[in-house]
Amino acid sequence: MVSDEKSWVCVTCANEYPPAGTPPELCIICTDDRQYVPSVGQQWVRLDDDAHTRRQLTSRVLEDGLLELTFTPTVGVGQRTFVVETDSGNVLWEPPGFAGPVLVDWLLQHGGISAIASSHPHLVGASVALSHRLGHVPIWFNGSDRRWVTRPDPVIKYWTARQCVLPGIELVQCGGHFPGSSLLLIERAAGGRGAVLSGDTIMVGADRASVSFMRSFPNLIPLPPRLVEQIADTAGHLEFDRLYSAFGDACIKSGARKVTRASADRYIGWITDQIVDPDDHTL
Repeated sequence: MVSDEKSWVCVTCANEYPPAGTPPELCIICTDDRQYVPSVGQQWVRLDDDAHTRRQLTSRVLEDGLLELTFTPTVGVGQRTFVVETDSGNVLWEPPGFAGPVLVDWLLQHGGISAIASSHPHLVGASVALSHRLGHVPIWFNGSDRRWVTRPDPVIKYWTARQCVLPGIELVQCGGHFPGSSLLLIERAAGGRGAVLSGDTIMVGADRASVSFMRSFPNLIPLPPRLVEQIADTAGHLEFDRLYSAFGDACIKSGARKVTRASADRYIGWITDQIVDPDDHTL
């Protein structure tokens, strides 16, 4: 407990770093071209800093067996955290860079957690501290992104391709945003039609009728057609009808697998110049 309370957290991305007398000089997540160091420069807080722990938690039931947790003030990039409830245990998906009592107590009061996972390294948060406080449950981290682990610990379990987390709950590697970027497939969600939690791997558009794919959303760096096709092909082999991505109220309520395929075709069409604006007469 003491070592967890002395962990360092990057203010910008909210990823947790090992306890030490001083924080790292720079965050490896934020200095990568997919993320950013803000204009005020690199900033750190302790995981137990009062200003960092006084937060309000809001929970919302999205559907049977799936809850959303959000925090005020927001933490890091402000992703929403999901709790997937099953008869075999609960999964914490995209945890925040925060492990205060308001979160830990809520999780314990709602059945505890059997596993922790994230779609990619940007949304790992304080996974290790949370694991320690919740009984040293496993953190499933994709092995293709091993070099982006910011706090190594024995609770981290590496996986690739596909990994059953609990019965009916499976991690599926799609690549794209990161080589290990993944979906969490929930077989019984959406009334038994299946749902995926997609993080940034597949991002729901503002129209809530399409999705998109990027190497970097904040820096507007696109993915090549090869990787977009890889994501769409992998998702196309899964059974799901609904999709939740990482931010806001982003959800494709039905037909999500077809939407993913159609959106990938549109993306590839634009980036390869196969689709042209009808008012563009430059070709």
